Parts: sequence; C-alpha cells; structure tokens
Amino acid sequence: MQSQILPSRAALVDRIALQFEYGQNLICLLGPSGLGKSYLLETFITDKYLDFNKAFVQLSGKMTDQQFMTELLEQSFSNPLIDHSLSLSENFYQLYKQQPCGDCLWVIDGGRHLSEELIQQLEILAKQSPSTLYILIASQSVGQFSQAVEIHLEALNLSESKQLMRWFFDNLPVEEDPVFRTFLQEAHGNPALLLAWQPEQQTADIRAPEKSYKLLYLILLLITTMLLIIGFLYKADMTAWWKAHYQQDTTSSVATALPAEAVINSPVASKEPVPEQSQDELQAQQPVATNDNTTQAAEMPVDGSDSKDHDNESHNNNVAAIVDSLLPAEPVTKETEQPMADEVVAAIISDAEQAESAIEAEQPLAGNAWYLSQPDDNFVIQLLAVTKQEISDKFINENGLQEQVNTYQSLRSGKPWWIVTYGSYATLNDAKKGVTTLSDNVRKNQPFYKKISKIKQEIASLNQ
Repeated sequence: MQSQILPSRAALVDRIALQFEYGQNLICLLGPSGLGKSYLLETFITDKYLDFNKAFVQLSGKMTDQQFMTELLEQSFSNPLIDHSLSLSENFYQLYKQQPCGDCLWVIDGGRHLSEELIQQLEILAKQSPSTLYILIASQSVGQFSQAVEIHLEALNLSESKQLMRWFFDNLPVEEDPVFRTFLQEAHGNPALLLAWQPEQQTADIRAPEKSYKLLYLILLLITTMLLIIGFLYKADMTAWWKAHYQQDTTSSVATALPAEAVINSPVASKEPVPEQSQDELQAQQPVATNDNTTQAAEMPVDGSDSKDHDNESHNNNVAAIVDSLLPAEPVTKETEQPMADEVVAAIISDAEQAESAIEAEQPLAGNAWYLSQPDDNFVIQLLAVTKQEISDKFINENGLQEQVNTYQSLRSGKPWWIVTYGSYATLNDAKKGVTTLSDNVRKNQPFYKKISKIKQEIASLNQ
C-alpha cells in the first residue's frame, strides 16, 4: 500500500473496485492533466485484487501497437511466444490455451495514445475473455470507449489541497496569509500545481537601503540660496551706506574769490597780525556766500561816511574766510552711518536658524517607509488586502481610518497588492486588545495579526 492517499482519492479507489464487482470489466478514468490519475492507478493496482495476475503499462506517443501488445502480454504470461501477425485478442486466446494465467487485472496509463484497433481489441477482451479480466484505463479524452464505464476524477477541495501540501512542505505560511490563500485559490485543486509551490520565493533578502543624498542636496541648495540672499542684502546695504557716507562732502562750497584790492589791503598782504579768535567766532563772522547782487547792494551803506568802516569789516570777513579755507578739514561726522555690520550678522544668523529648522523638520513616515522603521517583533492588525489602490482608499474613507491605519505595497504572483494595517503592538496580546477597538464594519472582514518582519519581507520582494 502506498504511504499516503487523500480521503477522496481512497473513496474513488473503492468505488472503482465496486464497479468491477458489479460486472463492469472495462472502466475509463477521465480527468485533465495534473489531477493525479497516475497516482490513483498505482494505488489501485497495489491495494486491490492481491491474488490477481496484474499488468501495468504506461503508454506514450512514441510507443507502437506491437510494443504495447508485447509489454502487456509479457506481464500477463510467463515467457510468451507472441505472434505479431495476430491481434491482441488472438494472441491472448492462443497463449491462454497454452498456459492459463488465471484472473487478470490490466491497468493502462495514458489511454489517449491508444489506436482505434487497440481500443476495439481491449473492448473484445473485456467482454469475451476466457477468464476474469478487469481493465482500468486512465485517459483525457471523453467518449474514447463506447463500452466502458467512465468515471471523472474531480479536483481537490480546499481542505485536501492544504493537507496535500502539508505532506510535502514542512514550513507552510499561515492560512490567513494573502499570498498563500491566493495560491490555493488559483491552483483550483490541481495536485500538480499545488506541489509546484516554491517556499524559497517567499523568503525575501532584506537589504539595507541605499544611502540617499537628497538631504545633502537640500542642505547645499539652502546654503547656496542663503548666500545669494546675504549677497544681495549686503550689496544693497553697502550701496546705501556708501551714499550716506560720501554724500556729506557735497555741501555748498564757500565763496573764496576776493577782489584784488581786498587781497592787497588785507592784513595778510600787509603782514599785519591777525587777531586771535576762535574758529567758531570766525565762522560766526563769515557771511553766507550768495550770488544775489541785490541783497549785497541792500546791505551797503548809503552815505559815504560809513563806507570806510564797511570796507574794513568786509576785509576782515574775507580774511576770516581765507583763513578758514586754509585750515585742515575736519573729519566728516559719521552721524548718518548705520551699523550695517550688526544688521548683516543678525540676518545671517536668522537665515541659518531658519535653514537648520527646515532641515531638522522631518516629515512623518508613511507607506512602506513606516513599516521599515518598526521593530521586527512588533505585530499589526491586517484589515484589508486588495489589488486596486482605489478600493483600499475607499475602505479607509468609509470607515474613518485616515489617521489610524497604514498601507504598504507588495508584489504577489506578479501583481501589485495594497495591504491596509492598523496599529503597531509589541506583543500579540496587545494586538488582540487592539482589535476590540475596531468598529463592527471593519471587524466583519475578519482581520488577523501579522508580524512586522513578514511585512518587511513582502516589501523587499517588491524591489527585486
């Protein structure tokens, strides 16, 4: 007996044996490729009719009718002399007369490769055999035999599909895993597809994310912008300071042109000593220069008696102006000079603080980046897994979960998936308590718990 067989397949083996007991000598087992017809035939010939003379032949497209007849008869008789000019039934009758073989069970796999002649010969032997002869044929072609009982082999249900995979794979994912559940659904109970599961593809190689230079570029951009702003401000301030500093010398000039007679009659020309007066008194005595001749004429005395005194006063005033012009210029008063250096330093410090605050302000993590920042041993509650982002967004909006859930993207069976999770808990008990806080509309989707380490594997598979 074979080591393991599923309950539905064991029941089908008993059903075939029961059909033989009812007098059906030719049975055709039908089903598409991969459903396990060959495995069921091997189980049947091993477990049933232990006292029969058994023969098992597996047909292929390259096998000829003579090769098939030879192999079938050699397994049924001991050292038979086969005449290839005769048919299968004629050789069987002739050999049976020479050495009776008793009750026989013929199991033929790959019946779709049988020719029309062999099909007729098998039907003849099943009906007119001199001894009990049971023939079981596995084929994919419906209606190939006109006198055979056809039994259809059905696909495995979901529970037997999981049981079959547990026999061949030690570490299967949990049944709630969306990838594993999708694989079971897409396999449609075909054992060949179920056994094609490759667990190594579900183990992602977590690699450290490559260093990003975006922050460095942002810092350089901010520094460059700050320097440009400082340059423009400094240029404008220096221009204003330059004008304020040097435009003080553009005051009205003092008229120093004197008549020749005044210069000759002046105390300087006559080498007379100049009375000692303070510079302030000299400036007070100096008349304001003007080009208005009418004003000067109005100030001149009318009578001739005061003309001499007026001339002397005029000469003294002119001498004071000359002396004042010969004195060294006073340093320009920097009353209008603004403390530009302090303002520039203050502007630089302010811009630097703003740049540092902009750099230090980190945006809240979202999407796959949020999961990668979580500890591997934490648990989350998976609420939804869909293949369209619009469905996940609609689910979040309808249940008011905008600020409470996170969504990551993974690749499953070559299709992108969007998975919505809730919370991040250090233990499984905390996650179970977190489920009680969800609304009834959310809990009706049967949310389950998932480790952060598993989510990181799914996210990493997206980048491969």
